[in-house]
Amino acid sequence: MNRITKIMVMVVTTMTLGYISGQVTQTSVDTWYPTLNKPSFTPPNEAFPIAWGALYIMMGIAAGLVWSCIEMQREEARKGLTFFAIQLALNMLWSYLFFGLKNPMLALIEIVLLWLMIYETWFLFRKVNKIAGWLFIPYILWVTYALALNASIWYLNR
Repeated sequence: MNRITKIMVMVVTTMTLGYISGQVTQTSVDTWYPTLNKPSFTPPNEAFPIAWGALYIMMGIAAGLVWSCIEMQREEARKGLTFFAIQLALNMLWSYLFFGLKNPMLALIEIVLLWLMIYETWFLFRKVNKIAGWLFIPYILWVTYALALNASIWYLNR
């Protein structure tokens, strides 16, 4: 499989998993989430699908770039892709905990673990491919922001 195909496979995979995660939690997004007290720095609801769409595309490109280096840097590329899969699963789990279970406290604990896995993925990706590392920076920043938002929502609604 060539580099472009690997990138496309990873972009489609991340976008599909993101879409599934969004569909599973949509009812709570429409009904429960609007009833919560939120901090002043909460973005409008329309910002979330735009931000996540862009992030999933960048994550997929980054993973595809690392996958395309697996022949030359087998150990680090495999380790990076393993962490990528773990953080992607944790990303989906956060949505379920926050919106599905309607549990901001449990989601807050989990998002800390998610952030650590994203950081480790970034650390490994940048060793394999510098562009892949750079593509993960917006994701780290957004999840840092999401962590603060999650913590604030938990605090305001406890």
